[in-house]
Amino acid sequence: MPDALAALERSLRQQLEYLDYPAHDWVPPAGDGVLDVAIIGGGQTGLTTAFALRRQKVGNTAIFDRAPPGGTGVWTTFARMRTLRTPKHVTGPDLGIPALTPRAFFEARDGAAAWQSLHKIGREDWQRYLDWYVRVLDLPVQHEHALTQVEPEGALLRLRFATPGGEMVLRARRLVLATGMDGCGAWVTPAPFDRLPPEKVLHTAQEIDFAGLAGKRLLVVGAGASAFDNLATALEAGAAEARMLVRRPRMPRVNPFRWMEQAGFLGQHHALPDLLKWRFIRHIFELNQPPPQESWDRVASDPRFSITMGAPVTAARMVGQEVELDTPRGSFRADAVILGTGSTFDLDLRPELALFAQHIRLWRDAFTPPPGEESALCAVSPYLSDDFSFQEKQPGTAPFLTRIHCITYAATLSMGLSGASISGMKYGVPRLADGLCRALWREDAEKHLAALQAYDLRELTSLIPEELAEEAAQ
Repeated sequence: MPDALAALERSLRQQLEYLDYPAHDWVPPAGDGVLDVAIIGGGQTGLTTAFALRRQKVGNTAIFDRAPPGGTGVWTTFARMRTLRTPKHVTGPDLGIPALTPRAFFEARDGAAAWQSLHKIGREDWQRYLDWYVRVLDLPVQHEHALTQVEPEGALLRLRFATPGGEMVLRARRLVLATGMDGCGAWVTPAPFDRLPPEKVLHTAQEIDFAGLAGKRLLVVGAGASAFDNLATALEAGAAEARMLVRRPRMPRVNPFRWMEQAGFLGQHHALPDLLKWRFIRHIFELNQPPPQESWDRVASDPRFSITMGAPVTAARMVGQEVELDTPRGSFRADAVILGTGSTFDLDLRPELALFAQHIRLWRDAFTPPPGEESALCAVSPYLSDDFSFQEKQPGTAPFLTRIHCITYAATLSMGLSGASISGMKYGVPRLADGLCRALWREDAEKHLAALQAYDLRELTSLIPEELAEEAAQ
């Protein structure tokens, strides 16, 4: 429906014009080529952050993404589910603009009846929505820019990027890390598997040649949604069989993310005292998400699929050309392994943060949980300020950390589901944008005061004769 989509875009421009107040930029220039805000990550969170800042009239920003242009984001690479796991009525990137909502886009493209009959949004369709979002808002995305290092430079940050043309260096007043699930760590390859040849161990977060797995026997480690989606994709590509090994004795059935999709938690978790923050997120991390029913249904009736519960992998070895994994439920052999073992938080693993990761305050530095309520993942989460910025572990050692704002999945303990998930960005991204604006305003407060004191644009341009006579007499 190209005509309907064009009409939607006209409506969007009109709605943005209606809401265009105040109408002018307010941040003083910081120097030639200096960005006010550099955003790392061109996914949904980075894009929405740029739009939120533009609405607050902070226009000197740029988004940097390591992927090439052309739909190569997570949704068309290693996301292998058929649909989003989020309910279709979710909003967030729109920031309250009706014509920019996912529903408005899909109804314009496919029709209202198609939207009504849709169960969940397809993952590739979500990427098409994001591509449209970038185009219709004309967002400043620079592709093939991988951030390699961050260095302090006075009141600025010096950012080094690897690009196809070589290293590029620029400066920014503020840096936003919108780098998703692994943005404060890495995807996990547990110790037993690092002894195997790399070609025998695949991860759900990497590019996989599924056609090359046709006819192969597979072991899939993990029982999360990604593990199921990758297993299903392998079977659909012709794998001979796939056995899932699950450390838990029982399959989780309850998804805490569905409970979290409420205005109370999404909007106010960040305001809780530390103990309650810890208890909420510890429970969520420990409960984890079960696979959606759709992911289970993709494989449940396939005779090539099997599952073994209570089977954590304790050892891994090669036996000839086969992989052999030991578990309390026995040993299993296959041609290759797919790991659905998720990600972890470890700032030391991020090359862009390597120079100062040891100075970033973590929750274990700021909070001691009650006995019996420990959590390794919570303990290594960054302890963030209310504007998503890092804090120093020891005051005075790295004051520039307040200029780096983290809205990755690692922000969950401090800020709730704030941006790395679709569910939370409606609440998290505006708080981030507000925090960035607050920091920029405070830094330039003296300049703004001087501008106010020098302001001499007359609004009253004519007086009655009697008042003119009084002024002349004075």
